[in-house]
Amino acid sequence: MSPSSPSPISRRAVLSAGTAGAAAAFGLLRFAPEVSANAGPQSYTASWSSVDQHPPTPEWFQDAKFGIYYHWGVFSVPAFGNEWYPRNMYNRGSAENQHHINTYGDPSVWPYHNFILGANDKSGQFTKFAPKLVSAGGSWDPNAWAQLFKNAGARFAGPVAEHHDGYSMWNSQANEWNSVKTGPGLDLVGLHAQAIRGQGLKFMASLHHAYHFQGYYQYVPQQSTATLQKLYGQMGSTAENQLWYSKLVEVVNGYQPDLIWQDFDLSGVQESQRLAFLAYYYNQAVSWNKDVVATYKDGFDTAGEVFDFERGGPGGLLSPYWLTDDSISSSSWCYTVGIGYYTTQALLHALIDRVAKGGNMLLNIAPMADGTIPSDQQNILLGMGDWLGRFGESIYATRAWSSYGEGPTAMGGGSFSGPKAGVPQDVRFTRSKDNTVLYATALGWQGGTMTVTTLNSNQINLSTLVSAQLLNNTAGTYINLPAPTQDAGGLHFTMPSSNPPFSALAYTVKLTFSGQIPPLGSGPLPTGWAKIVNATSGLVLDSGGNVASGSNLKQWNYDGSTNLQWQLVPLGGGYYRIVNRTNGMVADSWGDAANGAPARQTSWNGGNNQQWSLTSAGNGRYHIVNRGTGTALDGAGSTTAGATTVMWAPNASTNNQWSITAV
Repeated sequence: MSPSSPSPISRRAVLSAGTAGAAAAFGLLRFAPEVSANAGPQSYTASWSSVDQHPPTPEWFQDAKFGIYYHWGVFSVPAFGNEWYPRNMYNRGSAENQHHINTYGDPSVWPYHNFILGANDKSGQFTKFAPKLVSAGGSWDPNAWAQLFKNAGARFAGPVAEHHDGYSMWNSQANEWNSVKTGPGLDLVGLHAQAIRGQGLKFMASLHHAYHFQGYYQYVPQQSTATLQKLYGQMGSTAENQLWYSKLVEVVNGYQPDLIWQDFDLSGVQESQRLAFLAYYYNQAVSWNKDVVATYKDGFDTAGEVFDFERGGPGGLLSPYWLTDDSISSSSWCYTVGIGYYTTQALLHALIDRVAKGGNMLLNIAPMADGTIPSDQQNILLGMGDWLGRFGESIYATRAWSSYGEGPTAMGGGSFSGPKAGVPQDVRFTRSKDNTVLYATALGWQGGTMTVTTLNSNQINLSTLVSAQLLNNTAGTYINLPAPTQDAGGLHFTMPSSNPPFSALAYTVKLTFSGQIPPLGSGPLPTGWAKIVNATSGLVLDSGGNVASGSNLKQWNYDGSTNLQWQLVPLGGGYYRIVNRTNGMVADSWGDAANGAPARQTSWNGGNNQQWSLTSAGNGRYHIVNRGTGTALDGAGSTTAGATTVMWAPNASTNNQWSITAV
């Protein structure tokens, strides 16, 4: 895992994390039939045309939503800095280097492999990565770990099988630097797999070894023996690439993981080896009759694999299905003395947000070197499990809806955006797989009335709504709510009381329909005067008053002025003229199809440049598209009152999205 941004995504990694460009390239989320991975080919060859046919996200993965993994290894022993200690201890002048000199000695005489083979530190204390099982008098209990993961609500889990340091946590034949021949003398991956599957969870393994030979040990001097050159990534490109592949094959054959997660710098591995791995893994999965997942940050693509955002996620809905890996701590992925943690609230709200946007969340924990999981980390996991145990029907086996939600708290927006707690006005949507139940989860208690603005009368027709229920404190039980009221401001639920009836980090209303959930945009548009509000700036479309024909349209803070009020007059065929209340002129593209051209106004003449269609952008918003040019009204990202409204090709940016609300 990288404490800073990973290297650039390769040609095969076509997803640009969290950007409007990515959303535009892949489209907003669409409902799709469930596909089994083994619905793909029954054999694969080492070519993109072949492995791209592998269905990347089997149903179990889309149902699971939440997984746990853990940075636990030799780097946990010094418990200083972060999991990049093996690299930084050799970097002269770094904090890790100074700590190492003070505690163990100069790296030239007390190298990293002493943590593997064992040696005394400067105080005379014997130091070695050698966790012992509880049954052998130690502190590590893999079965207790697996039980904790299940109690936390995880549906898949597994270890960092090898980090950048090149130490294999299994009985490797390709790499003598492994946990059976050295260190604890245990097949750690095998013991993890047995315990995790014993709890009914899917088993994953994460491999970070692509960076092992591409710069991680750049400060280590050239080693004199072949075995030390192997540990420190100094064997040369051909041998290193072969070793990268051989390690993966051993994990595949030895443990049959349901998911293999890989860290950055895959694009630096020879393409032939990357393809050989994917083909091998998928062919083995066919022979096991198992649906498997391979993830990536670079070097693969979304046709057959799943893109992973590190510590983040998209700002809005995104397809194809994606994953984020995040850590329980902002400071380190492995245990360090004095490590700090995110709150349970922030991590749970991040999970809810990411599921609503069409992804899964993989949460890292940081056990101590002896196999102890600190109590603070256990409490966070159990807090998440408590909520998921009560209200998990709104998370597990759900799918993203056509809107992810609403509210003032911006979450996601790319990698390294981190988890963030929301507020009660933040609402996130999920739906049942059969699209008959919509869940609206508020990230806090709104009081005696809960309002969901996206579900306003202008946006959705709720005539087929059968019931509204608050998910109760015990799983599978509900508090029936009175029939909600709907107006242009939203859907309003009368809650049981002004104070929450039970304590929870988020509250979910279940909306059940007699048939399919009505689509957004099924509600009527205002027939009278309305304000047209830009989603990015919150400014409204402004005529500027009594101005000359051909004047630019502007944006302004809404103050009730008739300059800011418009009527959408139907013309038939799904087109409207947009008429200003002050001057009677209509919005006009002026026939200029260039991105950034100003939107203007003039007297109505019936031309295509004065006709507009509305397409739903989700979240109660529209693209307002000109018939003559095909471009749409756009706020250009400006938050300055008086800024010109422009024309732009329809895209996923909120600059291009508008809400239309009666005044």
